[in-house]
Amino acid sequence: MTPTPELAAGVGGFIAPGFEAVAETFARTVGVDGEAGGGFAAVVDGEPVVDLWGGVADRARGRAWSGDTLTTIFSGTKGLVATCVLMLADRGALELETPVATYWPEFAANGKDGLLVRHVLSHTAGLPGLTTPVSVEESLDGERMAALLARQPPVYEPGTICAYHVLTYGWLTGELVRRVDGRSVGRFFHEEVAEPLGLDAWIGLPEEYEPRVAPFECTPGFGTEIEPLEDAGPDAADEHARIVWSVLENPPERKGFADTRAYRAAEVPAANGVATARAVARLYGCLARGGELDGVRLMSPATAAVAGRELVRGHDPYRDLPIGYAAGFHINDPQEKDLGPVDHAFGHGGAGGSTHGCWPRLRTGFSFTTNLLDGPINPRGPRLLDALYRVVADVRRDGC
Repeated sequence: MTPTPELAAGVGGFIAPGFEAVAETFARTVGVDGEAGGGFAAVVDGEPVVDLWGGVADRARGRAWSGDTLTTIFSGTKGLVATCVLMLADRGALELETPVATYWPEFAANGKDGLLVRHVLSHTAGLPGLTTPVSVEESLDGERMAALLARQPPVYEPGTICAYHVLTYGWLTGELVRRVDGRSVGRFFHEEVAEPLGLDAWIGLPEEYEPRVAPFECTPGFGTEIEPLEDAGPDAADEHARIVWSVLENPPERKGFADTRAYRAAEVPAANGVATARAVARLYGCLARGGELDGVRLMSPATAAVAGRELVRGHDPYRDLPIGYAAGFHINDPQEKDLGPVDHAFGHGGAGGSTHGCWPRLRTGFSFTTNLLDGPINPRGPRLLDALYRVVADVRRDGC
């Protein structure tokens, strides 16, 4: 038996032989000098090859990061939800080219009768923000938020602009799942994805797992990548300012609330998934193999291919950032390379630097979770993915 390589002091977990460079990069990247911590995991052709953790999980309690530490993955949740929607599409329960109102009749209001499921998944629905002011507590009621969106007119013609639907993506897709399947998206994910694959991942965290959660810490740069407009608000004279407010500031003061039990207990399908890196890497490892892992098939290879097939690429006018999407999954930006140095990568990162996705041609899934929310430019995920790619690409070239 090949001995397991030794890890640096302060780093726990496992690496397969040949992946020493990934562990060395992790040791230099996470948990340095008592910083908040994180985990990094990778699955290649169905086999775990990296499962690392380090740093501080809970500073107040003096708890170090461990193999079962959970953390909120924020918008990484969108990838979990997209998996659920594509599974329903694979079963014939819904179609991406069908109007949303076919499954959700009330949604046809105010000119949305022709808005397609594909538009929702690709962030081109014209509903990037909720225009009705709500509190953070009210935003936890997903069915109510969906009802508000059903009555709301689009702010641009669906399919014409790709603008990141920060929170509305989750309320829209969550209601679609509920209308088609009868279960909430959190329950669907638990019963159809997490349990069959054995994943420590939830959309709506049960209370018994709360002690395993790592509270997050914010650096001074977190949240500064987008400058708020001074005149933005629901009653602003300028339409652009009203839309920016709806996307970025409604509900208000949500950053601190995201680290509460009430937030994690609810289902906020765009932003409150809780997981280990091991779990998310395993899910993407399944998608990278055409939707099957260890005898569990989530979807057909044809549908898994749709997960990474580009639907739209452009520039988000409300966040002033480049954007590109497949059916619910972010596709790698050719300049930023936030999903690694692989053109065909797809997945979905989260606020502060968590990074999750896969490289299908290399049959590789990966996840970096962290409770250190950094920004606006966060090198930790890309640094780890660069190290992982060099090893996986070498193995592929050697024909192993």
